[in-house]
Amino acid sequence: MNALPVLVACLSLAWLPMIAQTDTLIVVDDRGGASALPYYEALNLQPRAGVSAPRLEIPHPPAGVVNEASMLPVRSSRLSPGEVARRVIEAPGLPPFFLVGDDQRSHAWLQQRAPRLRELGAVGLVVNISSAESLDALRALVPELPLSPVAGDDLAERFGLRHYPVLITASGLEQ
Repeated sequence: MNALPVLVACLSLAWLPMIAQTDTLIVVDDRGGASALPYYEALNLQPRAGVSAPRLEIPHPPAGVVNEASMLPVRSSRLSPGEVARRVIEAPGLPPFFLVGDDQRSHAWLQQRAPRLRELGAVGLVVNISSAESLDALRALVPELPLSPVAGDDLAERFGLRHYPVLITASGLEQ
């Protein structure tokens, strides 16, 4: 299982509100290929009378307000504090990262595991947190570790997780 694209995608979601402010699209990857336009033109689709196409409205926060605090609270409905069984995975190239929340179990786990997490260069994803103040307090527990608020439901599904805190490396999951 190559989970690196999953991690990159989830981390990218944290920056979505800032990207949504632009009026132009950013091409992330273009592998060439042929346009599908001729297929659509061949269908000769005509607009239906009295039916207008739905318009997607993306809310834009006021200028200067897009920051980490504007992404809070973060709730991951598929994840809760609890026991995580050690498991082997094969994800070569996956950088080490960990999932925590703003709860007593995560606080104790972070303080106990901080030296190992720092040694690994692991990045922390805070999957359940209510406010910027709570995030600041969590960061104060382990100032040497990077912590970012990120919804973790997609990661939970892809890694078969129900609980945190958990360390995820290229070779396994462990608590």
